[in-house]
Amino acid sequence: MEFEDFEPKNKLVKPKDLSSWGIGELEEYIARLEGEIARAKAEIGKKGSHRAAADSFFKK
Repeated sequence: MEFEDFEPKNKLVKPKDLSSWGIGELEEYIARLEGEIARAKAEIGKKGSHRAAADSFFKK
């Protein structure tokens, strides 16, 4: 087993300094983040439905 195996897979990203951004840039940034949130929620939904199907299949 390698040392890298113990490192977290998803490293936290340092927050961006938004103080120099204009209002339009901030609004575009928010729109991109909302898009990523929607994408992540869709993936959670898919994984949840797969899990439910697997749970019902293996239910005793």
